Amino acid sequence: MIDNAYLKFFIFITAFAIFSLGFLSPQKVETIDGVRIVHNAKQGKWGKTPAVSLEFIRTIGDIESQNEPFLFHMPSDIILDSSDNIYIVDSGNHRIQKFKPDLTFIKTIGQRGEGPGEFNYPQSIDMDREGNIYVTDIGSRRIQILDTDGHETATIKMPDVSVGVVCAFIPEKLLMTEGEGFGMPLQNLEGKQEVSKMFKTIDKNGKILNEFGDKINLDDLILNRSANRFFYTTDSSHNVYAAFNTQNRLEKYSPEGQLLWRADRELDYSTELPKKKTKFERDGGRIAIREPQLNRCTSGIAVDDQGRIWVVTFKRQLREEERIQTRVGMTMTQGGQRSISLDMEGNTDTRETDAYQLEVYDQEGILLGKIPVDHFVDNIRIFGDRLFLLDKGRGMQFYEYRIKNN
Repeated sequence: MIDNAYLKFFIFITAFAIFSLGFLSPQKVETIDGVRIVHNAKQGKWGKTPAVSLEFIRTIGDIESQNEPFLFHMPSDIILDSSDNIYIVDSGNHRIQKFKPDLTFIKTIGQRGEGPGEFNYPQSIDMDREGNIYVTDIGSRRIQILDTDGHETATIKMPDVSVGVVCAFIPEKLLMTEGEGFGMPLQNLEGKQEVSKMFKTIDKNGKILNEFGDKINLDDLILNRSANRFFYTTDSSHNVYAAFNTQNRLEKYSPEGQLLWRADRELDYSTELPKKKTKFERDGGRIAIREPQLNRCTSGIAVDDQGRIWVVTFKRQLREEERIQTRVGMTMTQGGQRSISLDMEGNTDTRETDAYQLEVYDQEGILLGKIPVDHFVDNIRIFGDRLFLLDKGRGMQFYEYRIKNN
């Protein structure tokens, strides 16, 4: 007869071994309509000892800089070329700043305008294998293609589409999201609404080749825009990853646009979308819009050179004194030409916060672990082992880190 105490000990050791080998996962995985769905528990596979860490390198730019090339206004994106030169989209100053790897300033590319090589609030930047630079010029509804010296080589005009974020997807194709543009149509605000697909694949003439990715439709123009904001990135195999700003929803698509998996994770706050619609108050020709408050859960996604997926996630919602917002101004000239201005409102002096963390996932959507950060984060980009976090509206700078395997 087996001793009862020995049997309990044997069961405990066996269960511990199975869990350690990963057979007992804190994640629930199911298949719905042929799609892999991953429900991640709060604790990742790494437990309390992450397999990676971040080494702080430097900041690039500062709202109080005395060195004009580093005096950014609402910077929005960054890329590195094959020589590790750095290109920063300085959106509020309508330019791109180019630096050497040691941050020696090289040149300013562009200025405000509608002509070749000029910008009107550029938003995103990417580079293909040939060194061509693609810049979305959201104020002019176009994508400009530049060489590494900043000279325009071609322009893709998108008069009927508000361009968003562009990616040099695969040869001869670009991946693009549809942006929100400036202002919004005032007609049919309260009528039945439609939503576009998340992604558009276009050629270099602007022809739409494919559309994929489903948004939710709340049948409300304002809520549809707010609830469907998302960030995306691609990996070396051209798979596409998306992370929604206000939905607890991470997704992976094949290069052809097939949804491969969807994942969520346990959060300390609700991401339930409001059932009430936007309120519109009309006073003559003026319309006041009161949008329901949505909790935010994500502000960026990137993939490192090991194929791990990094997601900027809110640990908690920002407090009232931490919140800022973009103020949009519009003026009309006597000739009827519209001029747009953007600026930040709120407490932009605060730089530090404990509201953010970086979640790391594997290629199948399984949460591996979490790494806290101590400042505001509005986006993330990764090049090799170099990780850049954007503080767009406060310090107006990039934080550069090195990813280290522990």
